[in-house]
Amino acid sequence: MASNNVDLSGAHWRKSSYSNGTGGECVEVSDDFPGLVPVRDSKDPEGPALCIPDGAWRPFVTAVKSAAFSRRGAR
Repeated sequence: MASNNVDLSGAHWRKSSYSNGTGGECVEVSDDFPGLVPVRDSKDPEGPALCIPDGAWRPFVTAVKSAAFSRRGAR
C-alpha cells in the first residue's frame, strides 16, 4: 500500500529503539494503522513515509538488522 493512499496526519509516531541518540539513524514508526506499519525519518517528519504491510514488517526488520541493506560492503 503506497503512503500517498494513506492519511498519516493523525499518526502517533514513536522512535525506534535502535535509533541512536546522536541525531543520526533516527527511524520512527506508527502503530495506528491495522495491517500497515508506516516508517519515517525523524529528521524529516514532513517528508515521505514508507508504508510496509504488517506481514512484511518482521522480515524487513530482520533484513535491516542483518545489514542486508548496508552500503558498507558495496563497491
